[in-house]
Amino acid sequence: MRFKFDHRKSKLLRDNPRRGIGFEEAIAIFDKPYYQDQRSDDPEQYRAIGWVGERLYSLIFEVREDDKGEYCHLVTLWRSNREEKELYADSSN
Repeated sequence: MRFKFDHRKSKLLRDNPRRGIGFEEAIAIFDKPYYQDQRSDDPEQYRAIGWVGERLYSLIFEVREDDKGEYCHLVTLWRSNREEKELYADSSN
């Protein structure tokens, strides 16, 4: 799977204490089992909830296409809230 994102936005996310990581680290969500659902239709966006290190994060992404095929465009991320933690726990049982 290929990923693309705005590197300036990634730095802003990493520097924000409420986020704590950038997109470079958040890609690790896809390395382990994760929960996924669709967040919106226009634009078509998805939410992935999964582990990055010792913390559970939520990541919004879009599936886009270029001349090399499909890739994931990372939009934003945050530390998962209680509801998202429950969704993840329920999906892994």
